Amino acid sequence: MHEYSIVSALIEQCEQHALANQANKITRVDIKLGVMSGVEPALLQTAFDTFKLDSICKEAQLNMQLQPLVIQCLDCQTSSELNERSIVCPACQSYRTRVLDGEDMLLMQLEMEQE
Repeated sequence: MHEYSIVSALIEQCEQHALANQANKITRVDIKLGVMSGVEPALLQTAFDTFKLDSICKEAQLNMQLQPLVIQCLDCQTSSELNERSIVCPACQSYRTRVLDGEDMLLMQLEMEQE
């Protein structure tokens, strides 16, 4: 399950931001998770809840904003938002599409405290 290594890297990134801002507690972690990121949201949540216990994020809530897949058709030039893992143009059924968004997982915002 690669969600464990992803959460490990996420918590490390949170710790670096907290250190840079003289914070010793993180209460909220907001991420954007693309439909095509290859990350399963439920498994990511479970991994975060497990690994946060031994970190600065031990009291943090993980908020996931699911990012739809955004494609542009190279045949009909239509841009489409899809909530599924499909690169087929819904307008003309072409497979000649380009992915514009929805493949990434990004740390968007942290809520930190200094005690």
